[in-house]
Amino acid sequence: MAGQFEGTAEINRPVDEVFAFLADGENDPKFSPRVQQMAKLTDGPTGVGTVYASTVKDAGMTTRREFRITAFEPPTRIRWAENSKNLVTATEGGYDLTPTAAGGTRLRVFNVLEGHGFGKLIAGFALSAARKDADAFAQRIKAAVESS
Repeated sequence: MAGQFEGTAEINRPVDEVFAFLADGENDPKFSPRVQQMAKLTDGPTGVGTVYASTVKDAGMTTRREFRITAFEPPTRIRWAENSKNLVTATEGGYDLTPTAAGGTRLRVFNVLEGHGFGKLIAGFALSAARKDADAFAQRIKAAVESS
């Protein structure tokens, strides 16, 4: 089973600032409590082809994940795909940023989750949990950006 979850938030920072924060994947632990470590594996500035590796704890299980940036369009769009093959992976994910009239940024964050092997049996549970947390996740991003 594959499915998508998404969350939205209004961030009181200009779109360029929000994009710069999110483009640095090493900021992920600041808003995602499941991410224990995050490191950039490729040299140079973040762009299409950049790879990040993370250690993530979900439902008591610790896994290592790798993500590759697949689209990078400053200051409004970032996309990624998971290279690793865990039980449940994010086949696509991204941030869409839209400037607001008040000078802030509207954030949309999403991931498409897919189960592999035994993960096909638990993907629905993972997706349900992610959907329930999606707007809270977007609010954690908002808080992290606004406090940086």
